[in-house]
Amino acid sequence: MSEYIHIGKLAATHGLSGELVLKHVLGKRTDFKNIEVIFVEMNKSEYIPYFHEKSNEKNDTETIVKLESVDTKETAAKLIQKKIWLTKNDFEKLVSKSAPVNLIDFIILNDGKKLGTVEAVIEQPQQVLLQTSVNNKEVLVPVNESTLKKIDRKKKEVHVSLPDGLIEIYLGM
Repeated sequence: MSEYIHIGKLAATHGLSGELVLKHVLGKRTDFKNIEVIFVEMNKSEYIPYFHEKSNEKNDTETIVKLESVDTKETAAKLIQKKIWLTKNDFEKLVSKSAPVNLIDFIILNDGKKLGTVEAVIEQPQQVLLQTSVNNKEVLVPVNESTLKKIDRKKKEVHVSLPDGLIEIYLGM
């Protein structure tokens, strides 16, 4: 099965015919017209495919979507707050090159030393956190004006300089 990329969540119902507001992190107005299937995470790591019927761009972070077999406001309400995933191929068709989520699979280099590969991107108001694994432990790397040195898109690298001891806290050293 393809690898899935988390792109957002279903934030609200829209109208009476089962349409939903999909809040996404793709970094640009997105209509999903060339995407056949959107995956809804019903339970942890359980992705249920929903066929995309139609969509309408609302703004840079929201799209109104109509999914097959979701025909009433009540049916749509059951999907509110559920995470939305796309296959890696579909994700690459839609994501803006400048969107933070586009850093997935980039290598993180801390002061020139390989730390790990970006597994997920967590966007917060003050900064972006890059999730990686070091010695089989989850590590969150803060990316802000004091830690980010550069992003090399050709080499798929994120260069950071992290405060002394930050990684050790995650590793329990």
